[in-house]
Amino acid sequence: MRIATWNINGVRARIDGATAWAREVSPDILLLQEIKSEDAVFPAEAFEDLGYNVAVHGQKGFNGVTVLSKLPIDEARPGLPGDDGDDQARFLDITVSVAGTALHVASLYLPNGNPTGSDKFTYKLAWMERLRAFVEARLAAEDMFVLGGDFNVILEPRDARFPERWADDALNQPESRAAFRRLQHLGLTDTFRACDDSDGQYTFWDYQAGAWQKDNGIRIDYLLASPLAADRLTGCAIDKRTRAWEKPSDHVPVMAEFAL
Repeated sequence: MRIATWNINGVRARIDGATAWAREVSPDILLLQEIKSEDAVFPAEAFEDLGYNVAVHGQKGFNGVTVLSKLPIDEARPGLPGDDGDDQARFLDITVSVAGTALHVASLYLPNGNPTGSDKFTYKLAWMERLRAFVEARLAAEDMFVLGGDFNVILEPRDARFPERWADDALNQPESRAAFRRLQHLGLTDTFRACDDSDGQYTFWDYQAGAWQKDNGIRIDYLLASPLAADRLTGCAIDKRTRAWEKPSDHVPVMAEFAL
């Protein structure tokens, strides 16, 4: 089974690239973030024509997450538990059945948090704590699950071409990294690092200052696997080709293979 995640940065603006990539690579489950679309106007038919079942948790103009699955979606749960007052569309959790086993897959768009010292950074850290509680409950239930998306965290210095340029950014603060580590230490596997420990591997290049041409990137998109899923991991890769396409997203897909 191939599971992929991609911050598409506006699904309607990049529908041609998104469907072309999905047609070529044919992931069984594709997680999209920052779709910037309400549910009612999400271009579901374009993906349904490729054989996908569609679950959407959208929001007008910004945020928004989607799960596209070639397997029937047994249940879709929008919103990260823990704060009934949070109306930002950043989390969508679905369940599919694989060979008689339940697989849970969530698409998430973790808050950016800039500027540091603001309510936005406080919200980011609180959101990460809610995510930790969600994962802890899933692990206690011995569920098999994968979390994929734009985590907006630069975990290590080697995950940025020039880490010093991100010193004051919310993506690269000690608190952000510590919150990510607490999540990992519950028992989650960073699927990419489990398969590729090389430096210079990025998933985001800004549109400004020739970042893509200079390979001035960062790695902030992840697929994290629970122990039951990680035991079945057979490979993971970053598909950088899409960043050079016409009208690209500033992120590229990450895809992992599981023997399910």
